[in-house]
Amino acid sequence: MTVSNNIDALAWLRKQVEEVASDPLREALNEMVNGLMGADADALCGAGYGERSAERVNHRNGYRERSLDTRMGTIELQIPKLRQGTYFPGWLLEPRRRAEKALTSVIAEAYLQGVSTRRVEDLVQSLGIEKISKSQVSVLARELDHTVKSFRERKLSESFKYLWLDALVLKSREGGRIVNVACVIAVGVNPDGHREVLGMDVVTVEDGAGWLAFLRGLKARGLRGVELVVSDAHQGLREAAASVLPGASWQRCRTHFMRNLLTRVPKAAQGFVATVVRSIFAQPDAESVREQHHRVVEQLQGRFPDAAKMLAEAEELLSFTSFPKEHWRQIWSNNPQERLNREIRRRTDVVGIFPNRDAIVRLVGAVLCEIHDDWAVVRRYMTIDTQPEEKGDQKALPTPKKRAA
Repeated sequence: MTVSNNIDALAWLRKQVEEVASDPLREALNEMVNGLMGADADALCGAGYGERSAERVNHRNGYRERSLDTRMGTIELQIPKLRQGTYFPGWLLEPRRRAEKALTSVIAEAYLQGVSTRRVEDLVQSLGIEKISKSQVSVLARELDHTVKSFRERKLSESFKYLWLDALVLKSREGGRIVNVACVIAVGVNPDGHREVLGMDVVTVEDGAGWLAFLRGLKARGLRGVELVVSDAHQGLREAAASVLPGASWQRCRTHFMRNLLTRVPKAAQGFVATVVRSIFAQPDAESVREQHHRVVEQLQGRFPDAAKMLAEAEELLSFTSFPKEHWRQIWSNNPQERLNREIRRRTDVVGIFPNRDAIVRLVGAVLCEIHDDWAVVRRYMTIDTQPEEKGDQKALPTPKKRAA
């Protein structure tokens, strides 16, 4: 064939290559792998394909087709069949596993980042793989199970002075129905002042029984030294914490309390009431906080008696005053936990409805494991060895021992 001098040689060559194969490298890989399997089968038979030989001990009997997902895309394998016995290329394929480990980690990472199984199919197609089912994605995602299991069952060898508790409601399929389940999470601060994710679990209902089982599990793993539990006013949570952690005080989250308090006043007055109540937390010391609390109750008594009564009875709202002032902003609310919940929601909202509880544990556990590792390398959250300034308000706290250098 004659090529005109006016034609771009590189463009012509590219066109010829494209007409031969959509992906030359993938086609070359396909031919090489099939050729190696053919040579392997010939060695088992004792003679080449179609060759007459006295040394032959077996014969070919067609092929088995199978797809293999590689970084170059999907290739079609022609696995030789034998008349006697079977042939399986163990050097190429692992039993019941069709994807390379590199590709598995990519799909598992996509699942961890919150990409739904429906969208993962588009991802693998962009990598050159022709198709992958939702069930295959779920199987590949179980690569994370070992890491999550080790993280959730690790021993808690240090003491944790502060403990934050909260729960998220997620949707899961159970028995052919879509039901709400609760994902309970615990976060603590170690003696170095770094936060740690202490544990998570999925329970049917966020009630006393669920929290009791969860906290007993933490206790069995070594949870100790808790002096303050920070949470909302969930009755079951409070009772479980009092049962499992009898020596710990309870701090009612000021943010959750404020939301409940504002339901007791007209909408037009909510801004004023919120400003007045916040002044309680703006005082310089524990004594001033309690005095301001008393003044605000008296100020609200005339116009909003229901709100004043609710504020007067919320003694647990001021538990933070028994601890070092440097810690007040971190321990007087559950806001640190709320930020953690938003990060979890960012991943779980993409999935929407989980196929089962194991999928929830897998995804949320992997996200928490990732966050836990990040917390270990950032600057510490607080200085635990700071001594309380007001020792006589509720109780004198024991002096923590300094860690050896």
